[in-house]
Amino acid sequence: MNKLKQTLEQVLKTEQSFTDPESGELNYVKVKDSADSIDEKLITLILENKELKEKFFTKIKDVYVFNIQDFKFFLDESKVDNSYTQYANKIGLADNYGMLEVKSEVVLNFPFKDCVLEGGQSTEEGLDSYFEYSEKTKKYEQRNGKRNEIFFNQILAHDEIDRLYDRKALINGKRFTKDSNKEGEVIKEIKRDKAGVIQENLLIKGNNLLVLHSLKSEFAGKVKLIYIDPPYNTGGDSNIFSYNNNFNHSTWLTFIKNRLDIARDLLTEDGFITIAIDHAELFYLGALADEVFKRDNRIGIITVLHNPKGRNQAKFLSENSEFLLIYAKDKTKASFNSVAISELVKESFTEQDEEGIFRYEEYMRARTVWSRENRPKNWYPIYVSNDLKEITHDKKLGYQEIFPITNNGKEMAWKNVKETFIELNKDGYFIAKKENNKIVIYHKYREQQVIKNVWTDKKYQSEFQGTNLLKKIIGENAFSYPKSIYAVLDIIKIMTDKDDIILDFHAGSGTTGHAVLELNKESGNRKFILVEQLDEHIDICKNRLTTIIKEDKIDNSFIYCELAKWNEKAKEEIQNAKDLSTLIKLFDTLYEKYFLNYNVKIKDFKDKIIKEENFKNLTLSEQKNMLLTMLDLNQMYVQESEMADKRYGINLEDQKLTEAFYSKK
Repeated sequence: MNKLKQTLEQVLKTEQSFTDPESGELNYVKVKDSADSIDEKLITLILENKELKEKFFTKIKDVYVFNIQDFKFFLDESKVDNSYTQYANKIGLADNYGMLEVKSEVVLNFPFKDCVLEGGQSTEEGLDSYFEYSEKTKKYEQRNGKRNEIFFNQILAHDEIDRLYDRKALINGKRFTKDSNKEGEVIKEIKRDKAGVIQENLLIKGNNLLVLHSLKSEFAGKVKLIYIDPPYNTGGDSNIFSYNNNFNHSTWLTFIKNRLDIARDLLTEDGFITIAIDHAELFYLGALADEVFKRDNRIGIITVLHNPKGRNQAKFLSENSEFLLIYAKDKTKASFNSVAISELVKESFTEQDEEGIFRYEEYMRARTVWSRENRPKNWYPIYVSNDLKEITHDKKLGYQEIFPITNNGKEMAWKNVKETFIELNKDGYFIAKKENNKIVIYHKYREQQVIKNVWTDKKYQSEFQGTNLLKKIIGENAFSYPKSIYAVLDIIKIMTDKDDIILDFHAGSGTTGHAVLELNKESGNRKFILVEQLDEHIDICKNRLTTIIKEDKIDNSFIYCELAKWNEKAKEEIQNAKDLSTLIKLFDTLYEKYFLNYNVKIKDFKDKIIKEENFKNLTLSEQKNMLLTMLDLNQMYVQESEMADKRYGINLEDQKLTEAFYSKK
């Protein structure tokens, strides 16, 4: 089969359209598409080669019939990796039969939809780095190339995906409180409620897909709200953003789908997910989220005016808004809270009792549609004592009889029928006031407002309540385009109760954690789980959260920990090397013990490059960097089940942390 495969690849590569323009490798998806369409170029190439003709054609009388299924099966079975997909090389709407039917559930199909994108969202993982000798400068220079992303097909690479998703060991755990120093405190215990659910604020460093799967055993069905602000896939300059923000379109969709699939499992049955996005992927994200969460569970889209000034350099429309897609896990079980998010509306609620904030509103509804004639069941007398202290539906001697009649004599209606009035009439829900020699009935109206789908308030502007706020807290402008804290805070206020868990697995600058702490100061004991991968973002999150806790002097804390990286150990060994000879010896350990990038040519490097004078003349720092770029960033984490293996070097303290995290005892 190997010889036949080589023959087929050589023949197919003679046709330029069947190869990837960047890597020069055979594009299997394109070849399979051409087979399905009986493409003339493909048929001709195979027929002209005797060996291929005999393998993939059947002669019936004088006619050669192309065995399409045999050909496609050979392509799949002879391929050396798992990066192939059952979906056609195009993105579009389809049903299970490959065509649109009015009564069918329409879904978004795209290449590699049936795969897991092994990489994450960091800028590091978006590029391949390597060194190349330059004749011009007479030294090795670092080059960057667009990465050929690694996909695992969910059926064909089942074992690899199971291992990828297994729970990971946790290391470097520390608790941060208002009294802790910069390094944090030793974690003595992980707090849980009576049901065994972890009751801690968490900041976890690691690939967010793998963190989510590690969280599943502890938090499946326990998270009330997921808020994420993923990379927008703008296709622009990746240097503008900290994340890899210019994914290939299909790769981005696979990246998002992998994470939404597991995110749904973490939500409570009445939970919500809110996804921030711009116009570039809005329609595709909506179609994808419809499929994952079901269209019937789509709550809607909120437009947020986050940058009123817009962008001056826009060729067409100057973007000054972005969108929040909102889904419920089960719309029939979910509901928004009765809260006010507008400051003007909130200021009108001037009263407060043990149940919360409210204002008094007149109990009579003075509108035409609420006339006595239109609402006869809402017309009944209410009796009030002369001192206005007692209000009842019972007729009592000396009590004044009150009907819903306007000052000009129009007969209207009460807001509720009599039975509801009786039920509500307790604990001071109704009060009576004397106004212009007339008794007026008022009732408690709890804090609430109609939540609209366009948010234009100044508090949502990211420049002032995002960038400037973060700079004020941490003392520097270290993050590109942080969200306004109020956009996140209002989402949390609308969708969570006082003891709920909120998850953000694209934590960025830590806005979601900050918003949870702010809202808890008003009321509640909500907990956040933040997941972040980039070192610089983790540092910002730590700095922001510890500063808030210390400045507010609130009795709160969060636990920080990391997924244990196996290749991280290799990284440390490289960085600690004192000279070239140590590095050369270390290289043998690297390829025998650790995971290296797929494009590392071990023999060439070992037998040739490290012996050349040009390599020896590099600085030790440059030599180290060359080895560092060989490490595979996708094979970095240690399985929980293997953490006691001495080769991983995970200390007993971290092993105990991992056991405590995954144990409900």
